[in-house]
Amino acid sequence: MQYSITLPADYDMAVIRRRVADKGPLLDDFPGLGLKAYLIRERGSDGSPVNEYAPFYLWNDTVGLGRFLWGGAGFGGMVADFGRPTVRHWIGAATVAGPALGAGTARVAVRRTEAVPDGADPAGTMARAVAELTTLADAPGLHSAAVALDPHHWEVVRFSLWTDAAPAPAELPGDRFQVLHLSRPGIPELIGGGRCA
Repeated sequence: MQYSITLPADYDMAVIRRRVADKGPLLDDFPGLGLKAYLIRERGSDGSPVNEYAPFYLWNDTVGLGRFLWGGAGFGGMVADFGRPTVRHWIGAATVAGPALGAGTARVAVRRTEAVPDGADPAGTMARAVAELTTLADAPGLHSAAVALDPHHWEVVRFSLWTDAAPAPAELPGDRFQVLHLSRPGIPELIGGGRCA
């Protein structure tokens, strides 16, 4: 799940940094949450054309997701401060632990989306995406990674977290984000709970 708040070009991103420093730890023990990466992009940094706050979530169950979105346990503050954003969500296909999962804090995130071509069998597309994810699992500096499918728009999303600089865009294309905080209360279940490639 992900939502994005695009902010004005002259927005002081220190406001978002303070918000995350204050509120980020509140989800460190949230039931049903695998992980939440508090992500930002800053205009002019790492090729970003915008200032953006775009948290990304991997959920272990839909009960926790629902509690967060409409159960009064977190999302209401976002709505009160920024309005109600569109929440994108996907069906998780696989999650992997990287060699750096326990070695450090995730600092960089990469999100890559790809349309499933018209007429293509989604089974083949997803099999290839999961195979790519499995290969990525051995990359130095990889914290964790996931692949998922949006069957409404027929789009595959690949999401990876890195403890240091991610591979260069030529090797790993996609939108790059800075990770301000990582809540990971359910990562053992996420990685070892049958959703791991």
